[in-house]
Amino acid sequence: GEKAGNGHAEGPAAERQQQREGDGGGCRGFLRRNLLVLLTVSGVLAGVALGAAVRGLSLGPARISYLAFPGELLLRMLRMVILPLVVCSLVSGAASLDTRSLGRLGGIAIAYFLGTTLLASALAVTLGFIVRPGAGASALNAPELGLPGAVPTSKETVDSFLDLVRNLFPANLVAAAFRTYATEYKRLPRNTSSGNVTWEKIPVGTEIEGMNILGLVVFALVLGVALKKLGQEGEDLIRFFNSFNEATMVLVSWIMWYVPIGIMFLVGSKIVEMEDIVLLVTSLGKYIFASILGHFIHGGIILPLIYFAATRQNPYRFLLGLITPLATAFATCSSSATLPSMIKCIEENNGVDKRISRFILPIGATVNMDGAAIFQCMAAVFIAQLNNVDLNPGQIFTILVTATASSVGAAGVPAGGVLTIAIILEAIGLPTNDLSLILAVDWIVDRTTTVVNVEGDALGAGILNYLNEKANKEKEQELKEVNIETVANKSEEETSPLVTHKNPVSNTPSTAVDPESKESVL
Repeated sequence: GEKAGNGHAEGPAAERQQQREGDGGGCRGFLRRNLLVLLTVSGVLAGVALGAAVRGLSLGPARISYLAFPGELLLRMLRMVILPLVVCSLVSGAASLDTRSLGRLGGIAIAYFLGTTLLASALAVTLGFIVRPGAGASALNAPELGLPGAVPTSKETVDSFLDLVRNLFPANLVAAAFRTYATEYKRLPRNTSSGNVTWEKIPVGTEIEGMNILGLVVFALVLGVALKKLGQEGEDLIRFFNSFNEATMVLVSWIMWYVPIGIMFLVGSKIVEMEDIVLLVTSLGKYIFASILGHFIHGGIILPLIYFAATRQNPYRFLLGLITPLATAFATCSSSATLPSMIKCIEENNGVDKRISRFILPIGATVNMDGAAIFQCMAAVFIAQLNNVDLNPGQIFTILVTATASSVGAAGVPAGGVLTIAIILEAIGLPTNDLSLILAVDWIVDRTTTVVNVEGDALGAGILNYLNEKANKEKEQELKEVNIETVANKSEEETSPLVTHKNPVSNTPSTAVDPESKESVL
């Protein structure tokens, strides 16, 4: 009891002392806490300055690649951590949640992901009709801008959906770590009865480079649930994945200190690399403006509003803790490369439950692509306006559905969205040869795209965390009430064993009831 008394006496004095230190040391403490954030932001700014300075030297391509080298290292390090991080965090996340709450949280997450992506697509199409980015741009042609004419061969809509489902179930787990299944087409001659030769397009399955994250996510989730089912036997493996996960997070915390340097060179080299930027902005300025405006509205207004409606907490305060991952997203253009720092920051700065963040963020990074949906719908509307095609309601509906569905399968890599735009264009029957225009400005739009993608995942994790905490509190409340009732209704020996059994069974035995239940046994 003495210690407690001392503590109370010390309290105010200690506080006063802290305040006195605070005037001088408050700044230091703030710097120490937010050093990484400040470094990251200054890294972006330094990168812009570096790029502007070096641009005048007119470096050759080889020299530019040397300049980009430190940034490339950052990307390689982040990509290295993705595989262990996704698999281990999902296995331990799925195993640590009990099946009922797993199902409930999973359902809410899927509803949130689909809902926000649909909202994003609808917003983009609406903006596209208001701003009309492609109206005055019909005079454009690729050669003028010095763009490659070649465009990836477009897939049939059916095939791209079948590919998505095939990738959910990888045939070989090891191969899924670096390969993805994709359909390509062979052309075979076929003689008809009249003697003419017709060429037929036949789909052929091939493997392309790139991690099949979707398949790994599904496998890890199912494995986690299975280990949970095993109970006692599965615990060793769950512990293994947990510690593997913790170790990976330590690696991430080391990599995070390299982020500012890497970002500086990534941004700098990108600025040096740019071709004639004035021509790009004058010709495609409306499209760039419309896309970034869409991202701004969705990321700055709609998503925070959804978060506020669900949790009644300040969304911007929540986002302030995530400046480092958002800056990483801006510089790397890759939502999966941002995943490591996002998991770290959302747990440390925003206090999101580990089980929630590690379960939902890896899924979000692969499935939830709000920014990409905006960018794809905008591109589709833009190309339709370029070709003077008036979209009918049926086509608009097709754009919305296809963009929402294909943003699930879009790889979390830079410029992954351009292939899915080809799918959308095929679905509404527009020529894909204007894609090179979109590729030309992709590196500008892709930055805000990735920021919105990542922000959508983070706010989703925040909402789920809040709902989960609320459900747990209600459960505890119910348990207390049950315990108190059983104590109140005690009829000597009959219910008393039940009461004593009741307490050890409940995970959180309420201490207040304990002495009473003991009395009932006596």
